[in-house]
Amino acid sequence: MRGLVAWTWVSSQMRVQHKIVPLIPELSLLLSLQTLLSEKVGQLMDWTGKRSVIRMNGEKFRRFVKAPPRNYSVIIMFTALQPQRQCGVCKQADEEYQILANSWRYSNAFTNRVFFATVDFDEGSDVFQMLNMNSAPTFIHFPAKGKPKKSDTYELQVRGFAAEQLARWVGDRTDVQIRVIRPPNYAGPLMLGFLLAVIGGLAYLRRNNLEFLYNRNVWAFSALCFCLIMTSGQMWNHIRGPPYAHKNPNTGQVSYIHGSSQAQFVAETHIVLLFNCAVTLGMVLLHEAATSDMDIGKRKIMCIGGICLVMLFFSWLLSIFRAKYHGYPYSFLMS
Repeated sequence: MRGLVAWTWVSSQMRVQHKIVPLIPELSLLLSLQTLLSEKVGQLMDWTGKRSVIRMNGEKFRRFVKAPPRNYSVIIMFTALQPQRQCGVCKQADEEYQILANSWRYSNAFTNRVFFATVDFDEGSDVFQMLNMNSAPTFIHFPAKGKPKKSDTYELQVRGFAAEQLARWVGDRTDVQIRVIRPPNYAGPLMLGFLLAVIGGLAYLRRNNLEFLYNRNVWAFSALCFCLIMTSGQMWNHIRGPPYAHKNPNTGQVSYIHGSSQAQFVAETHIVLLFNCAVTLGMVLLHEAATSDMDIGKRKIMCIGGICLVMLFFSWLLSIFRAKYHGYPYSFLMS
């Protein structure tokens, strides 16, 4: 009887060992992966503690972004900040990116779920080649699982590079909401205070003669300037923070007019503002030629000048509209 019990116990132990032995390599692999992941996260947290945006080269990119394991997302700005690259947009975008990364690093909700990094072309050209990238700046989200999708590439030309817009995109891709905190900027309040001081000083100096406040031409000119600024898209620039222009890194060609109706450059708003001013000036000249009591020769010159301004600059405005709204059938003087 004792022999039977002993044999039963030995058989059960052998079955348990038979089940456990194949799991030992898997457990060893799992532990090694956990250790490797812990080392990677610890290294990234250490770098982030020193600098909100981690600078990566090809080796760091392959180890911390491409190679598994990874349970964190990485937002990478691919840029070209070296002076010889002459990428002014890269510098502006980098400033906004730094604001976003600092807002995340010093927020109470900071975790190791998301890290911010940059890859400069001169430090990681092999990464650019690996990803078939030929333009900068470019923002790409590398998710914790899987490969980046089309929506993981930020639409810079449409949304601009303002930190607030980048924060919304990061929230959509990672479910991490970042409240952007900008450093204090006293330029705006100082300019407003200076303007109010100048206006107050002029009003004080002319306190005995304030008839200019009732001058229709002054108020008409002020209202016209306000309308021209608003219709040119300055408010859109203030909200979206688009680049001033776009320079093709391959050809070096600079584009001042955005090719999409959903976006614009800052230079584009300046061009539209100038054209609208010229058309308005032409209309004013035509009105003065028709209503003033000057001699007929001057009125003819004003009329011809007004017609030329209206026709030429309205034609340019229409051509810009055609370039942005593809398929628009109408043109005037030039296509």
